[in-house]
Amino acid sequence: MGSTMSKGMYVPKESQPKQGGGAAKAKDGKRKIVAQNKKARHDYAIVDTYEAGLVLTGTEVKSLRQGRASLTDGFVQIDGGEAWLHNAHIPEYSQGTWTNHTVRRKRKLLLHREEIDKLASKSEETGHTIVPLALYFKDGRAKAEIALARGKKEYDKRQTLREKQDRRESDRAIAAAKRKQRGE
Repeated sequence: MGSTMSKGMYVPKESQPKQGGGAAKAKDGKRKIVAQNKKARHDYAIVDTYEAGLVLTGTEVKSLRQGRASLTDGFVQIDGGEAWLHNAHIPEYSQGTWTNHTVRRKRKLLLHREEIDKLASKSEETGHTIVPLALYFKDGRAKAEIALARGKKEYDKRQTLREKQDRRESDRAIAAAKRKQRGE
């Protein structure tokens, strides 16, 4: 079979081009990121991360598949032995009817009992909190990456920014030296 394709030829699904959807696909091909909380990584020192399933309604899933969500003000709270995601903004589905969801409702997180107990005990310690880092689809299911985090002081934030800037400058200098060495 040649590289040219006639009009009625069968094309396997894997080689067909993917259709729309606003969410970006990660390198491994199984994780389709919808929203990230970059501010959380700036404001908190991440101690431990967990992957949790989400209990969502149909219109919430459709809105997420369009790549629309925000975790900026989100936080996780353990209440009655269950983990809940608060203040995650999933906008209403544009083609939804009266069955549309509430934009900022609390959503249940699906975790193992041991994980919930560990998070509950650690979050009661001074300075620890549970923050959402990302919303994504993994094998067609909505997941949330949450983290046990410790708040950073202002000087810690400045130090992190300084280290990031220094790393970027050193990478640029190394790349320039390599280009000069090759004669470009």
